[in-house]
Amino acid sequence: MGSPSIFAALAFLIVAYTVGSVRIINQGNEGLVERLGRYRGKLKPGLNFIIPMLDAVVLIDSIRERILDVQPQAAITKDNVALQVDAVVYWKILDLERTYYAVEDIEAAIRELVITTVRSEIGKMRLEETFSLREDMNKALLDQLDEATEPWGVKVTRVEVQKIEPPPDVIESMQQQQAAELKRRATVLEAEGEQQADITRAEGTVKSIQMLSDALKERPNSKEILNFLIAQSYVESNQKLSASDNSKVVFMDPKMLTEGLVDLMNSPTQPEAPNDEPPGRRRRHRQDQG
Repeated sequence: MGSPSIFAALAFLIVAYTVGSVRIINQGNEGLVERLGRYRGKLKPGLNFIIPMLDAVVLIDSIRERILDVQPQAAITKDNVALQVDAVVYWKILDLERTYYAVEDIEAAIRELVITTVRSEIGKMRLEETFSLREDMNKALLDQLDEATEPWGVKVTRVEVQKIEPPPDVIESMQQQQAAELKRRATVLEAEGEQQADITRAEGTVKSIQMLSDALKERPNSKEILNFLIAQSYVESNQKLSASDNSKVVFMDPKMLTEGLVDLMNSPTQPEAPNDEPPGRRRRHRQDQG
C-alpha cells in the first residue's frame, strides 16, 4: 500500500518540476533569469528551461521597435520666441540585460532625454529656422539621442518633430509678413511685365518706322505719302479721344484742319517736272501768252 503512494508522489513531483521549469517565450520577446538574486542569462524565443526554486524570470519584454509620443513641451528659440513643440521617437531594445539593469524606467528616461534635447536644439535656432530647417533639427536630435541611449542598450531609430506652434500673436505677425511679401513679389512681377511690354512695343515701333522709311525711299512721292499717314493718324487719335467715357474738351482750329486735309487731297501725286528756264523768261512767256 505504501509503495504505490510513494510512486504517485514522486510522479507528481516530477511532473510539477517539469512544468515549473518550462518557460515559453514568444517571437519578438526576450526574458531575463536570475538565480538566487544574481543574473544568470536570457530566455530566447521558443522553449526554455529553468530550475524551479533557484531560478526566477524577472523580466519578459519586447525587443521590437516602439513608438514614444512626447506631449507638447515649451521651448524658447534663439530670438526669444516661446514655442510648443511636439515630437515622436522610434526606438527599440538591443540589449535587454543592459536596459533592465542600467535604468529603472526606460520609457520615462527616453522621454525626459527627448524633452531636454528638443529644448536645447530649439534654443540654437531662430523662429524662421525652426520651420525651414526641420529636417536638420530631426537629424541633430537623432544623433544626440542615439549616442545618449547607447549605454542603456537602446537604439533610437528615428526622431520626428511633429508640430511647432508659436503663440497666436506671433502667428498673426507671420501671416501679415507673408502677405506683405507676396504682395511685394506680385508688384515686382507686374512692374517687370509692364517694362517688358514697353520694350516690346518700342522695338515694334522702331521696326515699323524702319520698314516705313525703307519703303518711302523707293517712291518719288514719299513726302505726300508721309503727310497723308500723319493726317490719318491725327484723325484716328481724335476719334479715340471722342469715344472715351470721360468728358474732354479739345480746342482746335477747324479751318486749319480742313485746309490741311484739302491741300493734302489736292496735292499732286507726282512732283512737277523741272524747268530749266530762268524765272524772268518764264514770266515774259506767260505775259506774251496773255
